[in-house]
Amino acid sequence: MAECARYVLWGSAGHAKVLASLIALRGGKVVVLFDNNPNAVSVLPGVPLYIGKDGFTRWCEGEADRNDLYGLAAIGGAHGRDRLAVHEYFRTHAVRVEALVHPQASVCLTASLGAGTQVLAQAVVAADACLGEACIINHRAAADHECVLGDGVHLAPGVTLCGCVTLGNNVMIGAGAVVLPRVMIGENTVVGAGAVVTRDLPAGVVAVGNPARIVRNI
Repeated sequence: MAECARYVLWGSAGHAKVLASLIALRGGKVVVLFDNNPNAVSVLPGVPLYIGKDGFTRWCEGEADRNDLYGLAAIGGAHGRDRLAVHEYFRTHAVRVEALVHPQASVCLTASLGAGTQVLAQAVVAADACLGEACIINHRAAADHECVLGDGVHLAPGVTLCGCVTLGNNVMIGAGAVVLPRVMIGENTVVGAGAVVTRDLPAGVVAVGNPARIVRNI
């Protein structure tokens, strides 16, 4: 991230506050918020908010110089597809999308982070882990060595992925859950808070408990 980089965030709720704090620590600033909810209000004092793509278009008309402009989806939870769609929309309007790492996070030099992936305070991304685009590694979450995360994955606070775990696109792992080594979880699956995943899970299910069991399809 360039010094004094300007950021646009899509989403005006609690996660926008988290990202704004992180961006400030990295020497940047949030200059505008966008949200699809017509009743949304700006959660950042002094930062204007525009609604939807029409609002984005109006704002862009006054921003001819976008050399230092970066964008992130401030949308947490099981909304990986939405984060990816926002990032693609940013790119079509010459807004850069890059990974953002908190200075108190630990990311190994041999790990790789996809565009727009967010690694928050006290999170760990270990050796040879490979994270896709638009992932969120929330506070104190850990992806151990050689984990592979697809696009749009969200690890909630305190999640532990042991070594060599593979997560498909848009997987959501709830707060405090643990996934044991070499387990594979299919795309679009949601794992509940505090669950312990001891064996592979298919795509498109909700699993809870210790050991985690499938309770319904999505």
